[in-house]
Amino acid sequence: MEQEANCKACETLGTPEQEAQLKALIEESKSTPGCLMHILQEAQGIYGYLPMQVQKTIAEGLGISLSEVYGVVTFYSQFSLTPKGKHKISVCLGTACYVKGSDKILAEVEKELGIKCGECTEDGLFSIDSCRCVGACGLAPVMTIGEEVYGKLTPDKVKGILDSYVNAEKAATAQDEEESK
Repeated sequence: MEQEANCKACETLGTPEQEAQLKALIEESKSTPGCLMHILQEAQGIYGYLPMQVQKTIAEGLGISLSEVYGVVTFYSQFSLTPKGKHKISVCLGTACYVKGSDKILAEVEKELGIKCGECTEDGLFSIDSCRCVGACGLAPVMTIGEEVYGKLTPDKVKGILDSYVNAEKAATAQDEEESK
């Protein structure tokens, strides 16, 4: 049943506002040579990722094949085929980090969040990815959450770091609720 619901979601273009934004973007950009990258970047900004239906709409709107759009999306690492969380976690698996135990950091993050690398939590708060190098080898092992870099990690530090984001979200939600009263 859940898989069926996910398939139905893939057949839509999100909210009516998102669909209108995408179609307007395609319409205003399609006469510009080489506009595919720009449209994909903007579409990912609208949706947070590039689901198949969005790719189909772009291909149809530009009069190009879906395989051409998909080829660009899968070639460039900046594009994502899966939803990303509000807080994007990336665990470095480069040589220096891996030698210092980043595989254990990744396993701990997965355990704490109940998802695997490449997935997003149900509440949309976190997503996990791995990367090959953050460029902070002296701080190995390293993970980033958004633009924040966490170095010299051990598995026992992971829960506290994640909890700080969860607590900040709870505080923000409480403040929003208080302000709306």
